[in-house]
Amino acid sequence: MSLIDAIIAGLSGDEVVKEVRVGPFWTGVWSRYCGLASTTFNHEHENCFPVGEAGSLTGRSARELCRYATSASLLEATIGLAAINSLLEVDIEQCQDINAGELLIERGAGKRVAVVGHFPFVPRLRRVAKELWVLERRPQSGDLPADTAGIVIPRADVVAITGTALINGTMESLLKLCRKDSLVMVLGPTTPLTPLWFDYGVDLISGTRVLEPEVVLRFVSEGVVFKQLHGRGVRLLTMAKKRWK
Repeated sequence: MSLIDAIIAGLSGDEVVKEVRVGPFWTGVWSRYCGLASTTFNHEHENCFPVGEAGSLTGRSARELCRYATSASLLEATIGLAAINSLLEVDIEQCQDINAGELLIERGAGKRVAVVGHFPFVPRLRRVAKELWVLERRPQSGDLPADTAGIVIPRADVVAITGTALINGTMESLLKLCRKDSLVMVLGPTTPLTPLWFDYGVDLISGTRVLEPEVVLRFVSEGVVFKQLHGRGVRLLTMAKKRWK
């Protein structure tokens, strides 16, 4: 079973979708809870629409929208991941209130680190890591192209992968590149906070729980970036495999 299918199969019950909000940086789906995902899309639609059933998502079953997570349309997949996060029951007792960037800086000190996705903490991590490789589909200064993952990731002692790799369908191939003795983290608000990750070689999962849906959805519409959301209606949580606690 694929990782996405396993996550969907592990969801309990269903809820009516109260709202779907697609902003320039974040997408929110509000059903049982409010789930977030990084807004991901391309403009080359040709003869298809980015969201085929746009305009009729509110009031639908959240489970129906979860199936969008496997769509070839990146924007539909974004909505699907947000819907998964909106239904997911998170075991808070398994989580700690830890910022993923701070944790990675701590665990990556003196190590060879590969990060898939350019995060704001990269400059600080670069100062403490023995060696740092940042892989990006749109490389910034100092980054490597995403297609070098097969060379870089097997060399890393610590690997951090953005949860948006679930949206573009690269997550499982990236996880297969990680050494068995490396520390593997998946991070970002798109990341479903479920222990199912541990069955796929992940050691640390860092994600988000929305505490104030109305506030956060308004911020999403107003073009907020995640750094602006910190401490404003969201809780940053990390779940760890036992050997890394």
